[in-house]
Amino acid sequence: MDDPRKVILHPVITEKSTRLMEEPNPQGIVQNAYCFKVNPRSRKPEIREAIERIFNVKVKAVQIIWKRGKLRRTRRGGETRTPDWKKAIVTLREGYKIEFY
Repeated sequence: MDDPRKVILHPVITEKSTRLMEEPNPQGIVQNAYCFKVNPRSRKPEIREAIERIFNVKVKAVQIIWKRGKLRRTRRGGETRTPDWKKAIVTLREGYKIEFY
């Protein structure tokens, strides 16, 4: 994919992802990891390149997780499923940081 904005859809900002950004792990090292919702067809090298181009940082590692959609009940007693989506956890090299707000 040519446009990095088609690979990275938006950041995922939750309590857990905020802990990955700021708090140290049990060894005392700050993890410096950020979560993003990504295009389901994108691969690790594409995600790495897109993050480096959009935010002007150096990426250390990329982990990919498929988040399964949840079952929801409708008003009439039926069931539907929210769509599955792909999440990438991107770890940056030391000295780099992404500011969302």
